Amino acid sequence: MTDRSTLPRLSWSDVCARRLERHGLSAPVPDSTPADAVAAMCGAHAQVLSAAEVSIGLRVSGATRADVGDALWRGRSLVKTFGPRGTVHLLPARDLPLWAGALSAIPPASPTMPADVRLTPGQADEVVAAITAAVTDAELTVDELSAEVAARTGPWAVDPVMPAFGGSWPRWRQVMHLAAHRGALCFGPNRGRKVTYTSPQRWLPGFQPAPASEALADLVRRYLHAYGPATPQQFAQWLAAPRRWATALFDSLASELEQVEVDGDPAWVRAGDTAPSATGPHGVQLLPYFDAYTVGCHPRELLFPGPAAQRALAGGQAGNFPVLLIDGTVAGVWHGRRSGRRLHVTVEPLRPLSDAARRAVGDRVERLGEILECKPQVILGPVHVGGHA
Repeated sequence: MTDRSTLPRLSWSDVCARRLERHGLSAPVPDSTPADAVAAMCGAHAQVLSAAEVSIGLRVSGATRADVGDALWRGRSLVKTFGPRGTVHLLPARDLPLWAGALSAIPPASPTMPADVRLTPGQADEVVAAITAAVTDAELTVDELSAEVAARTGPWAVDPVMPAFGGSWPRWRQVMHLAAHRGALCFGPNRGRKVTYTSPQRWLPGFQPAPASEALADLVRRYLHAYGPATPQQFAQWLAAPRRWATALFDSLASELEQVEVDGDPAWVRAGDTAPSATGPHGVQLLPYFDAYTVGCHPRELLFPGPAAQRALAGGQAGNFPVLLIDGTVAGVWHGRRSGRRLHVTVEPLRPLSDAARRAVGDRVERLGEILECKPQVILGPVHVGGHA
């Protein structure tokens, strides 16, 4: 049993300072690229691509949405795919073997769909094989991919049985994320307004998922560097993985990890990584929907203190609201509305702002305008837009 009286102690302030620095939020990392920034935060959530552009732009000095687009579709240093929690992410192309090896090794979650909707393990493998073959040398819309899957499997795969956005999706779509996690699928460039899917091997010749044990160990190390101190349960929540499995994974890496205490609660870091930041947490940021810092950092009750939990969390889920971050802690919400070349930004602080904080908010709104390549205007007042689904 660990003698907690001997554990290194970190305050919440220490933890915020470390995380802000490692995310490039206290100051952008010099000479960083979009792929470097995405690697540092262990993936950028990209269900809303403009939010991912802001997440990356905040961490890369002078970067704009055009730089993110260049990295994604021309330089190919980023890949748009299904990442942690089965959600759409941008990941560094150089790290895709690691991510595929780790994500494909996570045990499946408990079923949430009725038995007559679910695919059997054999059917899931059959659909993934059909997807793999269909996108090997093509960029297909979801309808084109659906037709290819049906032709290679059978009509059962396209039965419209999955409730989705007021309609029904074909059965096979419940394993799109699985195909991505196995390295068979990623997003291609849009065809007009339509999303396309393709194979990452088209621009990563020889790509293969890394061995599972190596990939999972490396992912724990990277996660703890970016989000530690953290617990196995928080790691499991970040991945949407079983808690017992995450605890066993941390136990298997015990020789590499060190227990610390954060304001009285135990958590883990990489062995030896216990030094606080040279400076305390500082700075004002306007983080977009589903920013990695907001989603990945715990404990929630410290990151979203007091009224922030009620205002900026959706049923305990982080990321549904863009947030005002002051010294590493959520202190408000904001919303941006684009109209042509103009960006109207409303910021709702949850506590009175000092004159310095008001000026910093103005500076951060200007930075949003630079990233999104439009002219911004800021209003301090209530945000009336609800959370993102």
